[in-house]
Amino acid sequence: MYPTVKPATRFFFARLRHPQGRRRLLGIALMAAAVTCTVLVADWGGTDYAWTDPLVLGLAAGAVVAWALFFLSRSRAAEPIIPLRLFRSRIFNVATLLGMVVIGIGMFAVIGYMPTCLQMVYGTSATESGLLLIPMVVGIMGTVIPSGQLISRTGRYKVYPILGTAVVGVAVLLMSTLDTGTSIVVICGYLFLLGAGVGLIMQNLVLAVQNAFPASDVGTATSANNFFRETGATLGTAAVGAVFTHRLTDQLDSRLSAADAKVLGSTDSLTPALVQALPDRVQDTVVLAYQQALTPVFRYLVPLFALGLVLAFLLPEKKLAGGDDHDAVAASSADDTAVETDVAPELTRK
Repeated sequence: MYPTVKPATRFFFARLRHPQGRRRLLGIALMAAAVTCTVLVADWGGTDYAWTDPLVLGLAAGAVVAWALFFLSRSRAAEPIIPLRLFRSRIFNVATLLGMVVIGIGMFAVIGYMPTCLQMVYGTSATESGLLLIPMVVGIMGTVIPSGQLISRTGRYKVYPILGTAVVGVAVLLMSTLDTGTSIVVICGYLFLLGAGVGLIMQNLVLAVQNAFPASDVGTATSANNFFRETGATLGTAAVGAVFTHRLTDQLDSRLSAADAKVLGSTDSLTPALVQALPDRVQDTVVLAYQQALTPVFRYLVPLFALGLVLAFLLPEKKLAGGDDHDAVAASSADDTAVETDVAPELTRK
């Protein structure tokens, strides 16, 4: 006898009777409110509104209150969305902060503004500027796979976030030296270097977090780590955008004459297509202003990566279970096979 399949309508209209249902909804609502207020403060502050504007101040106050209520409610919930016990792990705290700093801000700041810079300064199309990010992807793949294989052999991972953070910091420092005469080949080289650093960090931090918790908490710890990393990416991109926009406005005001500013018009919607349609004299001035506004912002990020390097050294290392057992298999395995070998030793022990 085959089991009877219940009608689909039973699932769509069934009433869930979970004792924690309302508390979960409260936690989700508070988290959504906290993240929304935080992101809007970073996005609107200093650009659309002044930092002292009542709207920005109100959003900042709302963010503080929402975060406080969220963590207070999670401390009393039987099944919290983000269990506070995760923050008792030093590995989780350091790895999450390091991911927010290096991955969230470093990689996403470049992805967000480098394509537009290539279109503005070098006159590439949107498609071409996107394709020019391929060296960064190649760099990521060129380090993430070998580092994963080495970790599966030795069970040690701490050295890779240290090396990756240093490489990302050097790459961003090199990007701060770009000017309008820099070759695209050089830019691609810097992007490759950035990707190589990110590849040494990105998955290895997730691995460190997963290795720090028992199997029952792995999914929760991984999702919480990704959540805070993506939140950091949003805040970092918004902060970089605010600084860049302020610098661009100052650069245009100082470089454009009154007549040229009238030809340019409003700078609120400055696009590559609009710039390329300007007279050569005005176009050259705008391109130089754009480049001079963006590249120093990369230099401002270097101290942040120095902090990330300190965090990488402070990251505790907990040797992976069964790391020595992967020795013979990892050398000749592809990606999917390497994942399977991570599980196999655990099964044989049981």
